Amino acid sequence: MDFKKFVRDIPHFPKQGVSFKDITPLLKDPGALKGASDALVAFVGDQKIDKVVGMESRGFFYGPVLAVALKAGFVPVRKVGKLPSKKISHTYDLEYGTDTLEIHADAIEKGDRVLIHDDVLATGGTAKATCKLIEALGGVVVQCNFLLEITALNGASKLVGYEVKSLMRF
Repeated sequence: MDFKKFVRDIPHFPKQGVSFKDITPLLKDPGALKGASDALVAFVGDQKIDKVVGMESRGFFYGPVLAVALKAGFVPVRKVGKLPSKKISHTYDLEYGTDTLEIHADAIEKGDRVLIHDDVLATGGTAKATCKLIEALGGVVVQCNFLLEITALNGASKLVGYEVKSLMRF
């Protein structure tokens, strides 16, 4: 299936000069939604996965679907102040400043095999920070998988040492 035809560009969103990749056409089409889900699960192959970690917020679209298909738990990684229980955090650099992600301290157990999922791999900072959170809790990152990758931003270079899979590349 040509999934790219279900992704539209929104010029100058969220700010001037940015061309946003909008996946909502893919999400609203039942065939594309299921096809993309099946393809993302197929990336994992026969690797055992204990937890699927999805990053706020669009990693929450497919993360739980992947968890169910892989017979794994789902763990959200969120921005500061969104998780209610004891948590750990990781601060990382952005182009103009920093950001911080959090995960519940009891979300990953030592030795858990973890699939990281997000909708877009852009600069790689969010994915790398998520890997650090998982490893700080004793988890093993098995794979980072993405619905789409913006190759010009070279985010995969921040994930050297991790298996990275993307359904679409732009």
